[in-house]
Amino acid sequence: MNSSGPRVGIICPYSMGVWGGVQMQVLGLARALRARGMPVQVLAPCDGLPPEPWVTPLGNSIPYAENGSIAPLAPDPAAQLRLLGAVWDERFDVLHLHEPVAPGPTLTSLVVKPTPLLGTFHASGSIMPYRWINGVVRRLAARLDYRVAVSSAAAETATASLGGSYQIVPNAIEVRRFAEAEPWPTDGPTVMFLARHEERKGLRVLLEASKLMPADTIFWVAGQGPDTDALQREFNDPRIQWLGAIPDSEKERRLASADVFCVPAIGGESFGVVLLEGMAARTPVVASDIDAFRTVAEDGKSACLFANQNPASLATALSETLAGGEAVRHRVAEGIRRADQFSMKVQANTYLAMYEALANGAVPSSLGT
Repeated sequence: MNSSGPRVGIICPYSMGVWGGVQMQVLGLARALRARGMPVQVLAPCDGLPPEPWVTPLGNSIPYAENGSIAPLAPDPAAQLRLLGAVWDERFDVLHLHEPVAPGPTLTSLVVKPTPLLGTFHASGSIMPYRWINGVVRRLAARLDYRVAVSSAAAETATASLGGSYQIVPNAIEVRRFAEAEPWPTDGPTVMFLARHEERKGLRVLLEASKLMPADTIFWVAGQGPDTDALQREFNDPRIQWLGAIPDSEKERRLASADVFCVPAIGGESFGVVLLEGMAARTPVVASDIDAFRTVAEDGKSACLFANQNPASLATALSETLAGGEAVRHRVAEGIRRADQFSMKVQANTYLAMYEALANGAVPSSLGT
């Protein structure tokens, strides 16, 4: 074992060339661990150049439609051969598999099991990998030495298909990147949206609500997706600024300067990490009242929750938040506190203890939840 800690390979089944919550968690965790001097390497598909020099690209991905979204997976033989070559060359002490039963590199790692395996389960609800599960996949999942889920909903989904016990380790954010971002210039009261443009992310709900908002309200709509073109044609409003895909640095700056960060997802979320990003940026957050967001927002203590899929309720919540006042300032302060609880440094400490136990031949069952 390396003197600075076990040598860990973090494997992501989704392409690092496509924005996604799992990909951001993998990169953030790796950055936090490497900042501690740990020799961490990420192995993942990459459509284009890898985002960091310590990301080993496994080839391009193939898009699969699932859960109202697109999963950029790499189940092809070439990607598996690259994975196996990298694993043998690097001789990791532990492999950390995100979404272990997703087709591609993580499932292949279960097949070969070259070293102790830690699995983190992110998804909740009825999703493709779980619907495909059979006795063979269950036996492969049993090769995991330890299992983690990012939320109770994710644990319930995994347990229903795979059985087993799961430690809850919530998703985390790189708080400092958001807290210290230089604000982006604004031209008036500004509401920001950032997500893939697909039905379950609720962009249509926000755009319908925009019709009920004052004429001076500006809407920053970042991201893109299958619904982008149709929504742009339907909501031809000069107040709506379609930003497209934006780099992380711009995202952090815009979040820091927006008057409201709106997260109107209608469902299918296992954890509300995007809410935490807005909270860390010191920006008031308005989000749909769904289970995952209600948990993160502590039932509205650190974010304003509106009735799910209700544009009128959203417009009211946005107007009240833009008006400011003591209640809004209190939620922002609570949001800063809440974001600190989910710092990537805290998550890195938790995972580091697991890695060390597994690398030493122990099961980290005494770590608690």
